Amino acid sequence: MQVLIIGGGGFLGRRLARELLANGGLYQGELRHMILLDKSFPESKTNDDRVEYIEADFNNEAVIRNALRHRPELIFHLAAIVSGEAEKNFDLGMRINFHGTLQLLEQCRALHHHPRIVFASSCAVFGGDVSKTIHDETGPKPRSSYGTQKAMVELLMNDYSRRGFVDARSLRLPTIAIRPGKPNAATSSFVSAIIREPLAGQRATYPVPLKTEVWIQSPKRVVQNFIHAANLEERLLGDDRMINLPGLTTTIEALIRALEKIADPGITRLIVHEPDAFLEGIVLTWPPRFHTERANTLGFVRDNSAEEVIKSYIVEEGITMGSTK
Repeated sequence: MQVLIIGGGGFLGRRLARELLANGGLYQGELRHMILLDKSFPESKTNDDRVEYIEADFNNEAVIRNALRHRPELIFHLAAIVSGEAEKNFDLGMRINFHGTLQLLEQCRALHHHPRIVFASSCAVFGGDVSKTIHDETGPKPRSSYGTQKAMVELLMNDYSRRGFVDARSLRLPTIAIRPGKPNAATSSFVSAIIREPLAGQRATYPVPLKTEVWIQSPKRVVQNFIHAANLEERLLGDDRMINLPGLTTTIEALIRALEKIADPGITRLIVHEPDAFLEGIVLTWPPRFHTERANTLGFVRDNSAEEVIKSYIVEEGITMGSTK
Protein backbone atom coordinates (compact mmCIF):
# COMPACT_ATOMS: atom_id res chain seq x y z
CA MET A 1 0.00 0.00 0.00
CA GLN A 2 1.19 3.50 -0.89
CA VAL A 3 0.64 6.20 1.77
CA LEU A 4 1.23 9.96 1.65
CA ILE A 5 1.28 12.06 4.84
CA ILE A 6 1.09 15.79 4.11
CA GLY A 7 2.39 17.50 7.22
CA GLY A 8 4.57 14.48 7.93
CA GLY A 9 7.15 16.61 9.75
CA GLY A 10 4.73 17.81 12.41
CA PHE A 11 4.37 16.04 15.72
CA LEU A 12 1.09 14.33 14.74
CA GLY A 13 2.43 13.40 11.31
CA ARG A 14 5.60 11.89 12.77
CA ARG A 15 3.63 10.02 15.39
CA LEU A 16 1.19 8.68 12.81
CA ALA A 17 4.05 7.55 10.58
CA ARG A 18 5.76 5.71 13.46
CA GLU A 19 2.53 3.92 14.34
CA LEU A 20 1.87 2.81 10.75
CA LEU A 21 5.45 1.67 10.20
CA ALA A 22 5.54 -0.27 13.48
CA ASN A 23 2.06 -1.77 13.56
CA GLY A 24 0.41 -1.34 10.15
CA GLY A 25 -3.29 -1.96 10.51
CA LEU A 26 -4.48 -0.32 7.29
CA TYR A 27 -7.35 -1.60 5.18
CA GLN A 28 -5.23 -2.70 2.21
CA GLY A 29 -2.70 -4.64 4.21
CA GLU A 30 1.08 -4.29 3.97
CA LEU A 31 2.57 -0.81 3.86
CA ARG A 32 5.00 -0.79 0.91
CA HIS A 33 5.93 2.88 0.59
CA MET A 34 5.29 6.06 2.58
CA ILE A 35 5.99 9.63 1.52
CA LEU A 36 6.27 12.27 4.24
CA LEU A 37 5.82 15.78 2.87
CA ASP A 38 6.54 18.91 4.90
CA LYS A 39 8.43 22.19 4.70
CA SER A 40 10.94 20.89 7.25
CA PHE A 41 11.76 17.80 9.29
CA PRO A 42 13.56 17.23 12.60
CA GLU A 43 17.16 16.12 12.35
CA SER A 44 16.36 12.55 13.40
CA LYS A 45 14.77 10.59 10.54
CA THR A 46 13.87 6.95 10.33
CA ASN A 47 16.18 4.55 8.52
CA ASP A 48 13.20 2.52 7.29
CA ASP A 49 13.69 2.05 3.55
CA ARG A 50 9.92 2.26 3.00
CA VAL A 51 9.98 5.98 3.85
CA GLU A 52 10.68 8.83 1.44
CA TYR A 53 10.97 12.44 2.60
CA ILE A 54 9.97 15.45 0.52
CA GLU A 55 11.06 18.69 2.15
CA ALA A 56 9.19 21.41 0.28
CA ASP A 57 6.30 23.86 0.34
CA PHE A 58 2.96 22.01 0.21
CA ASN A 59 1.47 24.86 -1.85
CA ASN A 60 3.81 24.21 -4.80
CA GLU A 61 2.03 22.51 -7.70
CA ALA A 62 5.13 20.61 -8.83
CA VAL A 63 5.70 19.36 -5.28
CA ILE A 64 2.17 18.00 -5.04
CA ARG A 65 2.49 16.34 -8.44
CA ASN A 66 5.73 14.68 -7.32
CA ALA A 67 4.12 13.48 -4.09
CA LEU A 68 1.29 11.89 -6.10
CA ARG A 69 3.54 10.19 -8.66
CA HIS A 70 3.11 6.75 -7.03
CA ARG A 71 -0.68 7.26 -6.91
CA PRO A 72 -1.03 6.69 -3.15
CA GLU A 73 -4.16 4.81 -2.15
CA LEU A 74 -4.28 6.74 1.12
CA ILE A 75 -3.48 10.39 1.89
CA PHE A 76 -3.42 11.88 5.38
CA HIS A 77 -3.70 15.66 5.01
CA LEU A 78 -2.49 17.15 8.29
CA ALA A 79 -0.68 20.27 7.04
CA ALA A 80 -1.97 23.66 8.16
CA ILE A 81 -1.10 27.17 9.19
CA VAL A 82 -2.36 27.07 12.76
CA SER A 83 -5.10 29.23 14.21
CA GLY A 84 -3.25 32.19 15.71
CA GLU A 85 -0.88 32.49 12.75
CA ALA A 86 -3.73 32.22 10.23
CA GLU A 87 -5.55 35.03 12.04
CA LYS A 88 -2.51 37.31 11.98
CA ASN A 89 -1.42 36.45 8.43
CA PHE A 90 -4.54 36.06 6.28
CA ASP A 91 -2.67 35.57 2.99
CA LEU A 92 -0.48 32.79 4.37
CA GLY A 93 -3.45 31.00 5.91
CA MET A 94 -5.40 31.13 2.66
CA ARG A 95 -2.39 30.03 0.61
CA ILE A 96 -1.70 26.90 2.65
CA ASN A 97 -4.97 26.01 4.33
CA PHE A 98 -7.25 26.62 1.36
CA HIS A 99 -5.44 27.02 -1.98
CA GLY A 100 -2.88 24.29 -1.24
CA THR A 101 -5.65 21.80 -0.52
CA LEU A 102 -7.57 22.87 -3.61
CA GLN A 103 -4.46 22.14 -5.70
CA LEU A 104 -4.20 18.69 -4.11
CA LEU A 105 -7.82 17.88 -4.95
CA GLU A 106 -7.51 19.26 -8.48
CA GLN A 107 -4.42 17.18 -9.21
CA CYS A 108 -6.13 14.05 -7.93
CA ARG A 109 -9.01 14.85 -10.28
CA ALA A 110 -6.72 15.55 -13.23
CA LEU A 111 -4.87 12.27 -12.68
CA HIS A 112 -8.18 10.35 -12.53
CA HIS A 113 -6.87 9.12 -9.21
CA HIS A 114 -9.39 8.23 -6.50
CA PRO A 115 -7.39 8.18 -3.24
CA ARG A 116 -8.86 7.92 0.20
CA ILE A 117 -8.12 11.20 2.05
CA VAL A 118 -8.22 11.71 5.80
CA PHE A 119 -8.35 15.47 6.33
CA ALA A 120 -7.52 17.02 9.72
CA SER A 121 -10.18 19.68 10.16
CA SER A 122 -10.99 21.44 13.43
CA CYS A 123 -13.75 22.25 15.88
CA ALA A 124 -12.83 25.87 15.07
CA VAL A 125 -15.34 25.59 12.19
CA PHE A 126 -17.92 26.32 14.89
CA GLY A 127 -18.36 29.60 16.70
CA GLY A 128 -20.88 31.99 18.14
CA ASP A 129 -22.96 31.02 21.17
CA VAL A 130 -20.63 28.75 23.14
CA SER A 131 -23.38 27.88 25.62
CA LYS A 132 -25.00 25.65 23.00
CA THR A 133 -24.09 22.00 22.50
CA ILE A 134 -22.83 21.11 19.03
CA HIS A 135 -24.67 18.20 17.39
CA ASP A 136 -23.85 16.26 14.23
CA GLU A 137 -26.34 18.33 12.25
CA THR A 138 -25.05 21.70 13.52
CA GLY A 139 -23.78 23.76 10.61
CA PRO A 140 -20.35 25.44 10.74
CA LYS A 141 -20.27 29.09 11.74
CA PRO A 142 -16.59 29.98 12.22
CA ARG A 143 -15.40 33.10 13.99
CA SER A 144 -11.79 33.00 12.79
CA SER A 145 -9.97 32.86 9.46
CA TYR A 146 -8.52 29.46 10.40
CA GLY A 147 -11.98 28.05 11.11
CA THR A 148 -13.32 29.54 7.88
CA GLN A 149 -10.52 28.00 5.83
CA LYS A 150 -11.12 24.60 7.40
CA ALA A 151 -14.86 24.86 6.75
CA MET A 152 -14.28 25.72 3.08
CA VAL A 153 -12.01 22.72 2.66
CA GLU A 154 -14.60 20.45 4.31
CA LEU A 155 -17.13 21.51 1.67
CA LEU A 156 -14.63 20.79 -1.09
CA MET A 157 -13.89 17.36 0.38
CA ASN A 158 -17.61 16.62 0.42
CA ASP A 159 -18.20 17.70 -3.16
CA TYR A 160 -15.10 16.06 -4.65
CA SER A 161 -16.16 12.85 -2.89
CA ARG A 162 -19.73 13.17 -4.16
CA ARG A 163 -18.39 13.55 -7.69
CA GLY A 164 -16.18 10.47 -7.30
CA PHE A 165 -12.88 12.37 -7.63
CA VAL A 166 -11.67 11.30 -4.17
CA ASP A 167 -12.93 9.38 -1.12
CA ALA A 168 -12.49 11.90 1.68
CA ARG A 169 -13.40 12.07 5.33
CA SER A 170 -12.92 15.30 7.35
CA LEU A 171 -12.24 14.87 11.05
CA ARG A 172 -13.07 17.87 13.19
CA LEU A 173 -10.33 17.64 15.79
CA PRO A 174 -10.74 18.96 19.33
CA THR A 175 -7.85 20.93 20.83
CA ILE A 176 -4.91 18.51 20.99
CA ALA A 177 -3.50 18.16 24.51
CA ILE A 178 -0.91 17.57 25.61
CA ARG A 179 1.38 18.54 22.71
CA PRO A 180 5.07 17.77 23.32
CA GLY A 181 7.90 20.12 22.41
CA LYS A 182 7.87 23.89 22.27
CA PRO A 183 4.78 26.13 22.10
CA ASN A 184 3.50 26.84 18.60
CA ALA A 185 1.42 29.65 17.10
CA ALA A 186 -1.89 27.89 17.69
CA THR A 187 -4.36 29.94 19.68
CA SER A 188 -4.95 26.92 21.91
CA SER A 189 -1.24 26.30 22.55
CA PHE A 190 -1.59 27.37 26.19
CA VAL A 191 -3.80 24.33 26.95
CA SER A 192 -0.77 22.10 26.49
CA ALA A 193 1.68 24.61 27.96
CA ILE A 194 0.01 24.74 31.38
CA ILE A 195 0.78 21.02 31.77
CA ARG A 196 3.95 20.58 29.71
CA GLU A 197 5.99 23.50 31.04
CA PRO A 198 5.37 22.96 34.78
CA LEU A 199 6.30 19.28 34.38
CA ALA A 200 9.62 20.55 32.98
CA GLY A 201 10.02 22.98 35.88
CA GLN A 202 9.14 25.99 33.74
CA ARG A 203 6.62 28.80 34.11
CA ALA A 204 3.40 28.73 32.05
CA THR A 205 0.55 31.18 31.50
CA TYR A 206 -3.04 30.96 30.39
CA PRO A 207 -4.91 33.89 28.77
CA VAL A 208 -8.54 33.02 29.54
CA PRO A 209 -10.59 32.80 32.77
CA LEU A 210 -9.92 29.78 34.97
CA LYS A 211 -13.45 28.44 34.46
CA THR A 212 -13.13 28.45 30.65
CA GLU A 213 -14.24 25.12 29.17
CA VAL A 214 -12.25 23.46 26.40
CA TRP A 215 -12.88 20.44 24.16
CA ILE A 216 -9.70 18.31 24.05
CA GLN A 217 -8.30 15.02 22.81
CA SER A 218 -4.90 13.45 23.49
CA PRO A 219 -2.39 12.81 20.67
CA LYS A 220 -2.71 9.07 21.32
CA ARG A 221 -6.47 9.11 20.66
CA VAL A 222 -6.11 11.42 17.65
CA VAL A 223 -3.70 9.03 15.92
CA GLN A 224 -6.01 6.11 16.69
CA ASN A 225 -8.86 8.07 15.14
CA PHE A 226 -6.85 8.98 12.03
CA ILE A 227 -6.19 5.29 11.37
CA HIS A 228 -9.76 4.32 12.18
CA ALA A 229 -11.04 6.94 9.71
CA ALA A 230 -8.74 5.55 7.03
CA ASN A 231 -10.22 2.10 7.52
CA LEU A 232 -13.88 3.12 7.34
CA GLU A 233 -15.69 1.85 4.26
CA GLU A 234 -16.94 4.60 1.96
CA ARG A 235 -20.51 3.31 2.07
CA LEU A 236 -20.69 4.02 5.82
CA LEU A 237 -20.19 7.75 5.27
CA GLY A 238 -22.54 8.60 2.42
CA ASP A 239 -22.42 12.18 1.16
CA ASP A 240 -21.60 13.74 4.54
CA ARG A 241 -17.87 13.35 5.12
CA MET A 242 -17.66 15.71 8.12
CA ILE A 243 -17.21 13.98 11.49
CA ASN A 244 -17.07 15.65 14.91
CA LEU A 245 -14.54 13.58 16.83
CA PRO A 246 -15.46 12.60 20.39
CA GLY A 247 -13.48 14.68 22.84
CA LEU A 248 -13.40 15.56 26.52
CA THR A 249 -15.00 18.71 27.91
CA THR A 250 -12.91 20.08 30.76
CA THR A 251 -11.84 23.43 32.17
CA ILE A 252 -8.51 25.16 32.60
CA GLU A 253 -9.03 24.83 36.34
CA ALA A 254 -9.74 21.08 36.09
CA LEU A 255 -6.55 20.53 34.08
CA ILE A 256 -4.49 22.42 36.66
CA ARG A 257 -6.10 20.53 39.55
CA ALA A 258 -5.49 17.21 37.80
CA LEU A 259 -1.82 18.13 37.33
CA GLU A 260 -1.60 19.06 41.00
CA LYS A 261 -3.06 15.70 42.00
CA ILE A 262 -0.79 13.69 39.71
CA ALA A 263 2.46 15.57 40.31
CA ASP A 264 2.94 17.81 43.30
CA PRO A 265 0.73 20.50 44.92
CA GLY A 266 3.53 23.04 44.60
CA ILE A 267 3.72 22.66 40.83
CA THR A 268 0.76 24.98 40.28
CA ARG A 269 2.80 27.95 41.49
CA LEU A 270 4.39 27.87 38.05
CA ILE A 271 1.04 28.50 36.33
CA VAL A 272 -0.07 32.13 36.08
CA HIS A 273 -3.07 33.90 34.55
CA GLU A 274 -2.01 36.55 32.04
CA PRO A 275 -5.03 37.91 30.13
CA ASP A 276 -4.61 38.29 26.37
CA ALA A 277 -7.46 39.97 24.53
CA PHE A 278 -6.40 38.62 21.11
CA LEU A 279 -6.28 34.99 22.25
CA GLU A 280 -9.37 35.29 24.42
CA GLY A 281 -11.31 36.79 21.50
CA ILE A 282 -10.75 33.58 19.52
CA VAL A 283 -10.73 30.87 22.20
CA LEU A 284 -13.98 32.02 23.77
CA THR A 285 -15.80 31.55 20.45
CA TRP A 286 -14.96 27.83 20.34
CA PRO A 287 -17.83 25.70 21.67
CA PRO A 288 -16.65 23.23 24.33
CA ARG A 289 -19.61 20.86 24.34
CA PHE A 290 -20.34 18.32 21.61
CA HIS A 291 -22.80 15.47 21.21
CA THR A 292 -20.93 13.07 18.90
CA GLU A 293 -23.45 10.30 18.28
CA ARG A 294 -22.30 9.67 14.71
CA ALA A 295 -18.62 9.34 15.63
CA ASN A 296 -19.51 7.06 18.53
CA THR A 297 -21.59 4.84 16.24
CA LEU A 298 -18.75 4.70 13.71
CA GLY A 299 -16.34 3.52 16.41
CA PHE A 300 -14.16 6.56 17.08
CA VAL A 301 -12.53 6.80 20.53
CA ARG A 302 -12.16 9.47 23.23
CA ASP A 303 -10.29 10.22 26.43
CA ASN A 304 -12.11 9.67 29.71
CA SER A 305 -10.64 12.32 32.03
CA ALA A 306 -8.14 15.15 32.38
CA GLU A 307 -6.03 12.88 34.59
CA GLU A 308 -5.93 10.22 31.88
CA VAL A 309 -4.74 12.79 29.32
CA ILE A 310 -1.95 14.06 31.60
CA LYS A 311 -0.81 10.59 32.66
CA SER A 312 -0.70 9.52 29.00
CA TYR A 313 1.60 12.46 28.25
CA ILE A 314 3.88 11.66 31.21
CA VAL A 315 4.24 8.02 30.14
CA GLU A 316 4.74 8.76 26.44
CA GLU A 317 7.35 11.46 27.08
CA GLY A 318 9.18 9.35 29.65
CA ILE A 319 8.86 11.97 32.38
CA THR A 320 10.13 10.68 35.74
CA MET A 321 8.59 12.25 38.82
CA GLY A 322 8.87 10.77 42.30
CA SER A 323 5.38 11.91 43.24
CA THR A 324 3.63 10.84 40.03
CA LYS A 325 0.89 8.35 40.87
